[in-house]
Formats: sequence, C-alpha cells, structure tokens
Amino acid sequence: MDVAGFWTRSWVNDDRLAVRKLLAPDVEVEWNLDAAVDDEELVRILHKIAVFADSVSVVARTPADDGAALVYDLVAPFGTARMIEFLAVADGRITEVRQVYDVTATDRFFPGLYEQ
Repeated sequence: MDVAGFWTRSWVNDDRLAVRKLLAPDVEVEWNLDAAVDDEELVRILHKIAVFADSVSVVARTPADDGAALVYDLVAPFGTARMIEFLAVADGRITEVRQVYDVTATDRFFPGLYEQ
C-alpha cells in the first residue's frame, strides 16, 4: 500500500478516521507553527485546512523506502500557502510527521488556523 498517498488523500478529503488509523500509536509529530502539537492537534489542524481550503494539491513528491517528502499548495480564498511534509513509515503506519509551513502565508491566508 502507498501509505503516503493514502495519507494525503485521506486528510485532503477530510477523512479523519482514515487519518487516525494511519498514525502509529506513538507517532512523533513536529511542525513550525506557533502552537504545541501532538497527534490530536495534527488531525484537528489538517481537518481545518481541508474544510477551509479551496483546494489542496501535491506539487512535489519524493518517495523513499521508509516514507516520503511532500510539498503541498494550500489554496485559500485570498491566496496560497505552501506546506512541506516529511513522513516516516514502518509496517504500514506513519511513525513520524514533520511539517514545515510557510508561516507568513499561512497566517495571512488561513487566519486563526492554529488558535484554539
């Protein structure tokens, strides 16, 4: 199974159940947003992006034996933000998620994204 591809399709289509099933119980999550992150917060933010964005597209994908690196364009009503994601995969589950957002564009085009 293409775990990275299924992951992307799941969160972009706001299938939170599928997203949760793909995350290993001890998944490590990091990002550069100004908010604490764990697996629950990750799922919450991806849900908010999926429902707010006009579209989310993968503009680049670099597969590896143990995961993938993905570059996304997050198109909002007034502009586009970019996010890069690094996934580590073992035994069909995602064990690490590292996200790097264009924070200036994210704050501008996805206001309040990571506020509670």
